[in-house]
Amino acid sequence: MGWFILRRAGAAIIVLFLGSALVFFGIRALPGDPATVLAGQEASQEAIEAIRHDYGLDRPLPVQYVDYLGRTLQGDLGRSTQDKLPVADIIIERLPITIELSLLAIAVAIAIGVLTGIVAAVRRGRFADYMATGFGLVGLSVPHFWLGLLAILLFSVTLRWLPASGYVPFTQDPVGNLERMLLPALVLGTGFAAVLMRQTRSAMLGALSADYVRTARSKGLAERRVVGLHALRNSLTTVVTVLGLQVGVLISGAVVTEQIFVIPGFGKLTVDAVATRNYPVIQAVVLVTVVAYVLVNLCVDILYAVLNPRVRLSGVAGD
Repeated sequence: MGWFILRRAGAAIIVLFLGSALVFFGIRALPGDPATVLAGQEASQEAIEAIRHDYGLDRPLPVQYVDYLGRTLQGDLGRSTQDKLPVADIIIERLPITIELSLLAIAVAIAIGVLTGIVAAVRRGRFADYMATGFGLVGLSVPHFWLGLLAILLFSVTLRWLPASGYVPFTQDPVGNLERMLLPALVLGTGFAAVLMRQTRSAMLGALSADYVRTARSKGLAERRVVGLHALRNSLTTVVTVLGLQVGVLISGAVVTEQIFVIPGFGKLTVDAVATRNYPVIQAVVLVTVVAYVLVNLCVDILYAVLNPRVRLSGVAGD
């Protein structure tokens, strides 16, 4: 098990290194001159050259990358070109908001998706199965921005149950925070729940037809114990894998959701940075996203091996 974790951690470090290089050179490949953007269109050539020298943009790209990598490893992500604040401080301020939204969306997705997937598998070919499958199709088909607008129209404008937009820190007003985060979490978690439902249903159908489930039933175990203790437990590996693979989709969905509900999180920061061509912020946002995706998938690999020992045994002989 220890060797399996070391192998996965080593692979994650390599991916992070390649990801940082891709982020750095990809930002440099964008059209336009960062020095001109920083100085302004009306700036003189001397001012542009001075800014290019101050930011190290006149040095060769490999040298810039080595310097960037060294500063990043020390936690220095540069300064925003808009307000001159440290990018690391901006991300530290915005990232917890998106993490809260993502965790609430994951909770909604697990509660809805896994439950409906189990019901659809147990009631295969019945009305409940058709309803769950229909929900999955709708959840995968409806865009986040359209669902968000409909949710605001129904729950905020018509029923007046929840606020339409805005954000209140949890430490300042826990109830107000949850009231404002519940609707975005429902919108963001619905599409995720549809994916979980389909995968849970498929995994449960395979597990319910396995020999060990038939053996458990022949021993006289209650159907609830057969489904929950045997079939669901062996289907969790699929659910965990889907959770890891959908992190990227969740982050991209958070960008749209935060724009709709005016939540000052990581996604809105990304959109604002792109709109103002704030290169240091764009670079840091993409890098943090890559790091989060790699770390989540590393945790999923480890959890997958814990749930299914055959994974680590097949990957490492004698482990």
